This record gives sequence, structure tokens and C-alpha cells, in this order.
Amino acid sequence: MQKWLDVAVSAPAHSQVGGLLTYVTDLPVTVGQLVRVPFGNREVLGVVWGVHATAPDTQSTHTLRQVMAVLEAVAPLSEHWRQLVQFTAHYYQRSLGEVAMAALPPQLRDLTPVQLARRFKKTVATAEALTTALQSPWPLSAQQTEVLTQMNEALGPFLLHGATGSGKTEVYLQAVARCLAEDPNAQALMMVPEINLTPQLEARVKARFGDAGVVSMHSGMTGPQRLKSWLAAHQGSARIVLGTRMAIFASMPHLKWIVVDEEHDASYKQQEGARYSARDLAIYRARLEGAKVILGSATPSLESWHHSRPAVEGGRYLRLPMPARIGAGQLPFVRRVDMNHQPRKTVLSAPLMAAIQERVAKGEQSMLLLNRRGYAPVLHCADCGWKSECSHCSAFRVFHKIDRTLRCHHCGFTERVPRACPACGNADIAPMGRGTEQLEEHLAELLIDVKRPNGDPVKIMRIDADSTKLKGSLEAQLAGVHSGEVDVLVGTQMIAKGHDFRRITLVAAINPDGALFSSDFRAPERLFALLMQAGGRAGRDAEQSAGSEMWVQTFHPSHALFEALKKHDYPAFAEQQLKERLEAGLPPSTFQALIRSDARTQAVAQAFLNHANTQLQSQHTLDTPDASALAEVSVYPAVPMSIQRVANVERAQMLIESASRKALHRVLELLQEQLHASRSAPEHKGLIRWLVDVDPLAI
Repeated sequence: MQKWLDVAVSAPAHSQVGGLLTYVTDLPVTVGQLVRVPFGNREVLGVVWGVHATAPDTQSTHTLRQVMAVLEAVAPLSEHWRQLVQFTAHYYQRSLGEVAMAALPPQLRDLTPVQLARRFKKTVATAEALTTALQSPWPLSAQQTEVLTQMNEALGPFLLHGATGSGKTEVYLQAVARCLAEDPNAQALMMVPEINLTPQLEARVKARFGDAGVVSMHSGMTGPQRLKSWLAAHQGSARIVLGTRMAIFASMPHLKWIVVDEEHDASYKQQEGARYSARDLAIYRARLEGAKVILGSATPSLESWHHSRPAVEGGRYLRLPMPARIGAGQLPFVRRVDMNHQPRKTVLSAPLMAAIQERVAKGEQSMLLLNRRGYAPVLHCADCGWKSECSHCSAFRVFHKIDRTLRCHHCGFTERVPRACPACGNADIAPMGRGTEQLEEHLAELLIDVKRPNGDPVKIMRIDADSTKLKGSLEAQLAGVHSGEVDVLVGTQMIAKGHDFRRITLVAAINPDGALFSSDFRAPERLFALLMQAGGRAGRDAEQSAGSEMWVQTFHPSHALFEALKKHDYPAFAEQQLKERLEAGLPPSTFQALIRSDARTQAVAQAFLNHANTQLQSQHTLDTPDASALAEVSVYPAVPMSIQRVANVERAQMLIESASRKALHRVLELLQEQLHASRSAPEHKGLIRWLVDVDPLAI
């Protein structure tokens, strides 16, 4: 019997094929089934979104194409999974098919039904039972016990505000173990913000539950690995899924617990395609599935902190505090070095160097944080003022001394360092500013005569995006830190998050002042979180924590941010920031979106956005619901982005803001219609693309 199917296939959000396509078939098929269908001159993967016994009124049957195959080996995707995808597409202003296909493992798109059936049978055959009964290898603290009791008695969502070293991970594991023990089919999803934190969590989870039934999902995996993990989760043999933001779309038919560790981290926000927040989708998905969700952090995002206020103030999350470290562990003592009193051009102050040498003499480790990789941000000529600008971007190329290159961190354009100034021929071109390469070199010079307790020279290691390019290099470097082989660790924010370094007793922030006076209203929040997280790497071993220290070199030692940092007082900092944002009408008291356009010229990029807004405003002057929505929304004129040119493409953006989330989304929909209508106008020749970023993290 012939059926008419609504099928989601991959198509860009700004194409005319934004929604579902209709196909016909005589094959047995149900909603949620994976199918292969013709699309243009290709055969593509699709998801059945609807099945109808009669032809759609708007479609003539002779133009419809036949479904080519049904992937019967794979069970249909659940209603909850489809609702998650549909919500994501609507909220983040992308096409349904684009989000659906991006949520599935890439290799699934290329396999034939026979190949997939073979792969699926192999996955089923190797599935084993998960060990759900190991008690904690150490006794729980009173605050851990209290938090677990509250999570057992309440529905959530929960915000676990736990100091670094307070045992948040153990709470996650206990909660998941209890859930899996109570229900033999239950599944749990545990997310971390970055790939480099996955192995650490994976090792701990497998040590507790065994290898069977635990799978990972992140972009560093090969295609076959991702497919195997996805199939195991989809059919229910994987009881625990560990992953980064992409794991929020894992097909888990029996999902009962979601954990979002380091929930404040910006890495949970996708920056390409559908710009979703995996943290926010975790809250939505838990509600869909009837599952519990816990967001954990020592420095929660201000949005989550706002949502976890008492219910009488409109809070929607239950805040669970764990302010104390495990056992007798103490948070590091914060020392501020006033760089105004140090000799000019000092990189590492004398008091800090004395403290580092003292740690080396004791056989302890130190960690230096400088959130800028490379040797120097720019090369420059003092004679003519030339600087190492990128010819393709409105940014400087960074000087990397190790391979003597100038490298653009935006488009990747790389050249050898010139022997002389390209503008005037002056041979004396010099680096300006400092990166981690230069800090490592400078530190080695200062510690050249310092010895370890056994008489060996000091071992310095640098960990950043440049030193960890090769596969396995990060794991090897971290192993060196954990084993005690390294005395001083130098790095970017990569080393500040989530790592359980047991031997580090001193952490120093070398140059954190840049974010204090940034035009980005979120910069102080990010800086405070980074410093708190970095400081939390010190003194994690209770026996050494009493003497652990966090050093901050700053020209503004009395700044309120550093005052709060010294007291480890995140609540005071958060409340002050929320007060300032409320007064300024900024999120989370309002909602924002950006529409960005890329074009060959900045004039076209801006004109395209402004034209759509002008057309929209002129067409909705009457007393209609759309006009009412427009009245509640502020649409600002298009401006160049902070880095306006990348890879020879000019970029502009238009900010949209409203106190009403509903009104904001309606205006976004109306603007999208105008953008579609005007993209082919002659005056917009040179337009490349546009995209929408809802709830942007940077403006």
C-alpha cells in the first residue's frame, strides 16, 4: 500500500529546502525510521518525520520521488529524540534536516542497509552487562551525602555549586550508580566541555563500572568509533555515554540521568552550523525524557546562578552547595603582586620567582597560566611601525619562535619570519607582547641554576594548542605532570580546567588584566571562572593543601574581581555582576541574538542586514501580532564584527535584543523571511552567507 512520507534531509538553513520533503513508498516504514532517498542527483540519508495514507493537498503525486531503501536494522528514532531535534532547529533558527543529520554519526550516511545490518549485528553481539553495584573507594563527606539525599528526594534540575576539590565527580558517579541499579534498562549521559577532559572522566567511570556498557562520543573519534558508540547507545547496550557537546544528541531510549560538568564552560556552545548550547539543551531534554539533570561547577554561569535563586525569586533550579574541599583540604591562599611596584618590563616578579624556587626545592610542582599561545602576539619594526598583520584577516599574525613562523590563528596563513622589515628593510624587527613560548624560554633562563632535590636541573613543560597537535601528545604530557617528572607547567586555559593534578601546590596567573576593561560584558565572568578554576589545580592533595597558593600578577590589585577571588567568594562576585547586568538591561534579564552576514565587501555585508531590517519595519506598521512583537524588540544597525575580515571574507553583524524571548524569536523568523527575499537583489552581489546566533556568548 502506497504511503506518503515527510522526510528530514540535510539542507542549509538559508536554502529553499528548509523543512521536510515529501516522498512516496510501498515499503513498510514507520515514523522515526532511517531511509535512503534521492535528493537532487544524489542518494542521501533521511529521517521519516511523518507517514500519511493520502497524498498532501499541496503536492501533485507525479512529481514525488520514491524512497530508495529503508534501514530496517536500526530501530526508529524515538519521539523524544525527534522533539529534541525539532526544538533545536526552531530555537536556533536552522533547518530541521540540517540539525537531524548533524546529530547522527557521519558514517551512518554512507553505509548501505546491508552494511549497516552487519555493523549493527556486530555491536549487539559484543554488548555486555554493566556493573552497577561499587561503592565509593573512600567515605563520602557530610556535604556529599547531603547533596545526594537532596537529589534523591527532589526532581531538579540541580545546580551543584562545589568548590574545586570538593568531590563533585564522586557525587555524579554515586547518583548515576543509584539510577542504574534501580532500573536495569536506565541510561545516563555525562558531558564534559572539551575532548582533553574525556580520557580522565572515562578512566574514572570505567574504574567504577567496568569497561562494558560505557562508550564515548566526541569529535576526536574516528568515523567507525563514533558509529559503534552511537549504535550501542541507540539500542540500549551502552548504559553510560561520556562525551562533549555533540553527545547531547545521542539516541538513548532509556535516558534517566544527565550530568553537565563544568557547566559554565563556553565550549558547550557550538560555534558552527546550528549554534546550540548543549547545557541548555540538557535542561530541555531532561524535561522531555522525564530524566534528572545536574549542572556542576565551582563557578557556575551567571545564567545558571540566576535560575538557581530561591523559588520566591523565580528560580527554576535547585542549588546544591558544596563549599568545602574533601577531607582536610584547603583552598589555596591568594596572593596579589602589584606590578606597578615591579621594575619596568618585568615578566615574572621577584616574589613569585622566589616562591617557585621554594616549591622546586621541596619537590612540589608549580603551574603558570598565560592565556596566549605562541612566542609573541606580533612582530613589529620600531623604525617604520610595520606590524605582522595578516594579509587575509583584520588581525595580526602571531610569532612562533620554535619554527620561526608568523601564523594567523584565524585563517591559518603561515609564512617564515622575514629577515628584515618588509616595509623599510630594517633588520631589527622585534616581538611585542608575550606568549607561552616566550614565557617558557624566560622561565628556563631564570631557573637555569636551580636544582631539584636530587640535583637534577629543573624540568619545565609547556601545554597549549601548539604543543599538543600530534595525536597522543597531550596524554603523554599530562602523564609527565602526574608522575612528578615536571617541576613547572606553563600553559593556556587548557591546563586550568578539570585536571586533577595532585602535586601542584602553586598556581600563578601571569597577565590577567586584559579582561578587566573589555568591551565584552561577559569578560569579567570568564576571567573570574578561569582564575578560580586555575587556582583550583593547587593543593588538591589534602596533605599539601595547607601551604598551597594562587599568585596573581596585576596592575590593578584592588579591583573588586581580585578582592572576591582572594576570598574564593563566587556568590558575592555573581550577585554583583547580576546586579550590574540587570541595571544595564543585559542577559540574563534580557535575551539576545546576532544575525551575521559574510560578503566580499564590508559595505555589502552591512547593507544586506540593514535592508532586511528596513523592509521588516516598513511592512509591519499596523496593529498586528507581528507589529506588537516588533515593538518589544530592539534591532540595532549592522556593524563590523570585532575581527571584521577573516580569510578575505568581510563580516558584519546585527544585534537583536528583547525582554521577551517569544517576541525575539518571532522577529528572528520575520527577519529570516526578509533575508531570503532580498539575498538575490543586485545590490547584494558578493553576499556569501548569513547565519543566526541565538543567545550568543560573544558580541
